[in-house]
Amino acid sequence: MTVIIAEAGVNHNGDVKLALELVDAAYQAGADIVKFQTFKAKKLVTTNAAQADYQVTNTQRKESQLAMLSRLELSFEAHYQLVAHCEKLGIEFLSTAFDFESLEFLVNDLGLTRLKIPSGDITNAPLVLDHARTGCDLIVSTGMATLSEVEAVLGVIAFGYISDKEIHPSIALFEQAYASEEGQRALREKVTLLHCTTEYPAPMNEINLKAMDTLSSAFNLPAGYSDHSEGITVPIAAVARGAIMIEKHFTLDQSMEGPDHKASLEPDELKKMVESIRCVESALGDGIKVPKPSEIKNKDVARKSLVAMTPIMAGDVFNIDNLTMKRPGVGISPFHYWETLGAKAVQNFSEGDIIIV
Repeated sequence: MTVIIAEAGVNHNGDVKLALELVDAAYQAGADIVKFQTFKAKKLVTTNAAQADYQVTNTQRKESQLAMLSRLELSFEAHYQLVAHCEKLGIEFLSTAFDFESLEFLVNDLGLTRLKIPSGDITNAPLVLDHARTGCDLIVSTGMATLSEVEAVLGVIAFGYISDKEIHPSIALFEQAYASEEGQRALREKVTLLHCTTEYPAPMNEINLKAMDTLSSAFNLPAGYSDHSEGITVPIAAVARGAIMIEKHFTLDQSMEGPDHKASLEPDELKKMVESIRCVESALGDGIKVPKPSEIKNKDVARKSLVAMTPIMAGDVFNIDNLTMKRPGVGISPFHYWETLGAKAVQNFSEGDIIIV
């Protein structure tokens, strides 16, 4: 089954009560995982880092990233409440660490065994390396990246998985680790790639969903899709194309203040997406082309048999003027039409009778 990540992100607006309600909404929608973002704003951005255009538009407030993100931090203490609530409900807690301190907290204090590397950190080799050295399974989002950049970060991850921590990292060693059999095996066992278009909302003509297939074939790794488009059409299409994981932002209310609310699904839409994905999975089937049980009863009704087109007397020769094909399909298959031509009738047939030979 496709793993569905309900991305709460920072849509809690820094309020643990809202964060807990987001966990409830993700669980009620049927998601497998609810994901948050863990960071210390002062360790994530410089004082003067500017907002993205979409953040200015969605918040209707022009300010520094630092000012915006400071309001969206969740305390480490709040994370314990979220993890406990997830465990109580039976939904997996996941969070993206945007700095070294947050990564250490997620792994050493919360005990996470799966981590998400966001698109913005795909070139942040030191942080990626520390992710890999935890030994956790990694989900790697590839928004804004080229294939060469994806290969480069996979080299960092392979090195982190298989090398001794005392070995000094280098680009050459990353490349060697990626090329090694041991490194490739570790990547196959632990890494999932997500195709992504990093814009909020992402324009339909820039989704490029086929790139998910490219990632899978280029790196021989499982691939999924992190969606920033409007609505639920694209993630459903991604599942039909073979996505093994879907990530989608959601919120309690799109009208709330914050950078991501407007590009997120509301709870009823998230539930509809999950239901639709499960329907698509069921419809995909096993790929074996055989009649299904519901079809078998319709074969005789829908198929045809050889039928007398005119009255035929015993001893008459079947020919193109007295033999035709009509429903039901309970007699001789039309596949035997040509071998029946020239044979003699063994009995009388009225017009419309099913032929017996």
